[in-house]
Amino acid sequence: MATTTSITTSYAGEFTGKIISAALLSGKTINNGGITVKPNVKYKEVIKVLSVGDLSANATCDFSPTGSVTQVERYLTPKQLQVNLQLCKNDFRSDWEAISMGYSSFDVLPKNFADYLVGLVADKVAQEIEQNIWSGAVGVNGKFDGLQTLATADATVIDVSGVSIGAGGITASNVITELNKIVNAIPDTIYGSEGLNIYLPKNFVKAYISALGGFGASGLGANGTDGKGTQWYNSGSDLNFLGIPIFVAEGMTANWAMVAKSDNLFFGTGLLSDENEVKVLDQSEITGSQNVNVIMRYSACTNYGIGSEIVLYTPVA
Repeated sequence: MATTTSITTSYAGEFTGKIISAALLSGKTINNGGITVKPNVKYKEVIKVLSVGDLSANATCDFSPTGSVTQVERYLTPKQLQVNLQLCKNDFRSDWEAISMGYSSFDVLPKNFADYLVGLVADKVAQEIEQNIWSGAVGVNGKFDGLQTLATADATVIDVSGVSIGAGGITASNVITELNKIVNAIPDTIYGSEGLNIYLPKNFVKAYISALGGFGASGLGANGTDGKGTQWYNSGSDLNFLGIPIFVAEGMTANWAMVAKSDNLFFGTGLLSDENEVKVLDQSEITGSQNVNVIMRYSACTNYGIGSEIVLYTPVA
């Protein structure tokens, strides 16, 4: 009988937080600082929003209260989520053995088979969280409300009507015009503020790069930025529009866009609480099968503080 691979490593307990952290924080929006992370939200955390009216008044000899301060509360209420997988070791063993022998692009080789399986699952969870942050809907199994969903339902958010998806959506020919519409809608109170970003999905960014390469009606001519045509952009270069940084929001729905300050957007999670757990359970010692059960439990949600300081660009059907 062939020797089987036995997983003796358990990720329940001491290392749990590290693995959950890797899964939650490796999404681009979180990892690149596009949103403020609020950890240790066990049930609910209040976001207090203060708005201050005009404060100054003509001087007198008396103390006479002036102005107004209004407090509004918004909430971070993480939704409990889980991953339950049953994987057959035989389906993954050859890939893991190749990686262990050095045929790998991993920065750090997995020390054992359990590391490899957890890495695969964590990468997938991170992708799902990235999408949920922007376009998730709490009523859908395994999802929580994303920023697009929340902003769409909020009358205080500044809405900008976008291009027609049926007419082709964002292209190199219209992207400059549409970005100008977005910037023109930014309130003067936050224009030029630190942390202000234009959040764009991948198709929006690609169209913008193409336009700057000379393929759009942007007044740059056929040779584009610096006369370099298609060679102008180094993928490591920072993009901006009229001086406002562009943040590539990989989980955002195509043809949508948002402008906000990163400290006005929040991701809540019980990252360091006892409600997060990861377990890798080898069934060979329990049922005799070659299956491995991977269990992850975590919590997550999004919200923002001040809706009137957010611009939401929404395409039309």
